[in-house]
Amino acid sequence: MDEAMWAFGRVSGFVSLALFTVSVLLGILNRSGRPLLVLPRFSISLLHRNIALLATVFLGLHVGSLLLDSFAKLNPVDVVVPFLGSYQPFWQGLGTVALDLVLAVVVTGLLRHRIGQRSFKAVHWLSYGVWPVAMAHALGNGTDVSSGWFLLLAVASAVAVAAALLWRLSPSFLETSHARQGRVL
Repeated sequence: MDEAMWAFGRVSGFVSLALFTVSVLLGILNRSGRPLLVLPRFSISLLHRNIALLATVFLGLHVGSLLLDSFAKLNPVDVVVPFLGSYQPFWQGLGTVALDLVLAVVVTGLLRHRIGQRSFKAVHWLSYGVWPVAMAHALGNGTDVSSGWFLLLAVASAVAVAAALLWRLSPSFLETSHARQGRVL
């Protein structure tokens, strides 16, 4: 049973990281106001939100399965308070930080109508910090880090996110408000 939990924990972490990568890319694309191939902008927004929620579900499965695994030796405190774990506390702590940031984004997303758009957006900016922290956790704590398939995912994800961020910060990035008004920079 422990081997099954350990394998499920690894796979769910991998899937969560891949889905969060896609979510970051779709979030940046959504902010630009551009369509994706044949998908209109509102579909990109829904896809971004649903993929982020699915990534969060897999993150919960990742943490939950490792809590049940006797090899991982996680306890509930390790899940909430970073850098206290018994196995590689720094790298495990980065995973805890990423989890805490994801929870902050999810909670403010659920309370968006009560806390206001400005507060939601301020916390949502943490998403830019979640991804590299989660990637560092995977690279430092992941047992598949020497596997070719994992390195391929990590490099492809890092290149895609870096390219999207460079585009996001470039002068040619078309903001949503400009797109609605039909202006192109």
